[in-house]
Amino acid sequence: MDPEIAHADDNVEALQRAARRHLWGHFTQLSGFQTEPMPIIIRGEGNYIFDQNGHRLLDGLSGLFTVQVGHGRRELAEAATQQAATLAYFPLWSFGHEPGIRLAARLAELAPGDLNRVFFTSSGSEAVESAWKLAVQYFAEIGQPMRRKIISRHYAYHGTTLGALSITGIPAIKNPWEPLLPGAVKVVNTSSYRCGMCAAAGSCTLACADDIETRIIIEGPDSVACVILEPVQNTGGALVPPPGYWKRVREICDRYGVLLISDEVICAFGRLGHWFGCQRFDYQPDMITFAKGVTSGYAPLGGVIVSDRIAAPFLEEGRTFLHGLTFGGHPVSCAVALANIDILEREDLPGNVLRNEAIFDDVMARIAATPIVGEVRGCGYFRVAELVKDKKNKTTFTDDECDWLLRGYLSPKLYKAGLFCRADDRADPVVVLSPPLTCGPDELRFIGDTVVEVFNNAWEAFQSR
Repeated sequence: MDPEIAHADDNVEALQRAARRHLWGHFTQLSGFQTEPMPIIIRGEGNYIFDQNGHRLLDGLSGLFTVQVGHGRRELAEAATQQAATLAYFPLWSFGHEPGIRLAARLAELAPGDLNRVFFTSSGSEAVESAWKLAVQYFAEIGQPMRRKIISRHYAYHGTTLGALSITGIPAIKNPWEPLLPGAVKVVNTSSYRCGMCAAAGSCTLACADDIETRIIIEGPDSVACVILEPVQNTGGALVPPPGYWKRVREICDRYGVLLISDEVICAFGRLGHWFGCQRFDYQPDMITFAKGVTSGYAPLGGVIVSDRIAAPFLEEGRTFLHGLTFGGHPVSCAVALANIDILEREDLPGNVLRNEAIFDDVMARIAATPIVGEVRGCGYFRVAELVKDKKNKTTFTDDECDWLLRGYLSPKLYKAGLFCRADDRADPVVVLSPPLTCGPDELRFIGDTVVEVFNNAWEAFQSR
């Protein structure tokens, strides 16, 4: 190996060469960084991150909807160090360890209703896949082995492992791997801005919820195991369900004996102002999948919180959930999660989100007034602005225009202005804002000032192309 690359941290250009030659980024076009520098994040401090040139940015995406308590929390590093020195690793295969047991009990205490059992994974994708497998085996154990299908929404992102990708509803990231696992069925999402189902009625009819019942009937109720939905859907742009949606979905699932899985990989641990997103919308799921914010990203961890009813058949002698992961419930990750939850509780960070929600609403209203924005959506610290080229007709941008606008203009300009956020066009083009829960009025107003200025400049630049 080139000795300069071996010590690349001493030289920015050497680090760039090492990245170009050896690093394969996730969902990253490798060609883009063969000629242009790759942004390299060196450190984080509070609500901010710093790149290799010392440029400071407000972390307006919490890394990836993950860093709830902010960067550089020494107590989380110390929790990891202490646990690694005590018991660095042991599997949860017919054994327990203290941090895993304590974390499971803590999560059961925080979760609503009878969600009292926790199956740990390493990631959100694994959590989703585990929940589907658990639902299928649960029904087999109670004498309904034909129930294997799972219903999710169009464009919903639920992960990239083979099972989770089958559940995911984004065609562009699914097509290369088709055919995927059978039995993953799609229904309409809750995009009121572009809803065609209720247009003639003049107001919401909850047709998006009723589509779930229609699909269950079409597939055959005895073949459907579960419905998996995010409290607020990410892809498509922070799609908040209309009032009454969750009540109707719960009624439909109960009517046909179908399990309801709340995918809270993004929405849990204060992101929406509550420990779990289902609490904000007042519905009771049979399972919750989680990851990301449980450790604020300081260590990898995910899992499924399961109701007593679903766990009951597996408590009978001779029965085992036939699934496991080497690093699921890693003791260091569990110790970090416990310390992270301590911070969330001690500083009342879910409460901080609710206390500042009106300020964020005002920020988004200012963003909505720019000529390039069709609608702003979201709640808590999870917001988006959907971009259009004609507000009146809701006309979106072409693929080429999106590429220029999102990747060629907005992303570099926002970065240069000191704001890290996400420009996404897996559905309609949006800019996503999801800052750490430690942010207050000053940070939120900075987001507003920065986005408004860059959006106005982007509109002028687009008009003059």
